[in-house]
Amino acid sequence: MATQRALIAAGTPPTASAPMSGPYALEAFGDAIFYGNVDLGATVFAPLLTTAYQHAYGNIYSATTDVYSATYASGIDTLLPSTMPLATIFSSGLLPETALFDNATPTVTIPGNAALSAQLTAALAVPSNPLFAAGFGPSYLITNNYRVSYVLDAAADPDGAVPTPSAGVPLAAAAPTQTLRNAFYVNDLRNGGWAPTTPTLLCGGDQDPTVFFSVNTGTMAAFWSSLPAGLVTVLDVNAAAAGPFAAVQTAFQTTQAQELAYLMSPAGGGNTLAAAEQLLVEGYHAAVAPFCSVAARSFFSQF
Repeated sequence: MATQRALIAAGTPPTASAPMSGPYALEAFGDAIFYGNVDLGATVFAPLLTTAYQHAYGNIYSATTDVYSATYASGIDTLLPSTMPLATIFSSGLLPETALFDNATPTVTIPGNAALSAQLTAALAVPSNPLFAAGFGPSYLITNNYRVSYVLDAAADPDGAVPTPSAGVPLAAAAPTQTLRNAFYVNDLRNGGWAPTTPTLLCGGDQDPTVFFSVNTGTMAAFWSSLPAGLVTVLDVNAAAAGPFAAVQTAFQTTQAQELAYLMSPAGGGNTLAAAEQLLVEGYHAAVAPFCSVAARSFFSQF
């Protein structure tokens, strides 16, 4: 019987407590976002992270305008965490609700390399995916110059998971020089050589718009793929029901279908299908957690 037990849900550090979800392939996740795959909640997470890392390392910015557009830079370093409801923060114009980046594509210029300049400029355009596209707008949070500085570092010293996964999905070959990216690198779970030595469950949902399953859970699963068989178990509650967690997967998917029907009913607001689906997406990240908790209890009861 194992004397220690570890749970990682969507990339959460090892713990024996109830499952949590969070981005822990941090460099890969940051790279995905700066390339344009903007996650739901990004405009709230960005100031929380930059403020925390500024306090920790002191080198994320000299002034908040180094990172943030003039519209939002003033006071952003003391804005969060806050007891003020997010709806009030948004309506007061203190943060944009979804627009992390400018919807006018910045031009990347790399002296002597027109092809790469064009490639990166194209990569920074508003994506066709509606979820990611919502992260762009005319009243945006992060400046174009800062976004370009991040992506130039990512292009010169790429993460093994983003944008094109490589075998073993390693961290960037060298520590990043862009300071926010370096903070992600330092705090990435792949950094430091830690690996599970007792049975570990990685649990999440592959439609999560807040913590991307493939970039976080998928990256860590690939990174640990050389560990002994059975040491790391991956559960996607959104996958076709099969195996020892089939009941959990069926229950999650049934609940999602029931919630969608409820949101379209008079009692649930009589939303259109499109509006109900949008509400379901917004609640997806939180909806996964209790099912991963059930899966964790079942998983750990074996040991």
